[in-house]
Amino acid sequence: MPKIKTNRAAAKRFKKTGTGKLKRNKAFKSHILTKKSTKRKRNLRHATIADETNVKNMKKILPYL
Repeated sequence: MPKIKTNRAAAKRFKKTGTGKLKRNKAFKSHILTKKSTKRKRNLRHATIADETNVKNMKKILPYL
């Protein structure tokens, strides 16, 4: 069987946790930050777990992660 190529864009954005879930960073933290509250920006700092509805497709494009 041939090897499956990993989607490199996705590989840079996701990490696997110890339990096999996908960890991701939150969006909307790169620019136009003046109108966002400090609390909102602070909450965007922390990573979160990818939603279960997307995990099946993510595992397909990240076969070796």
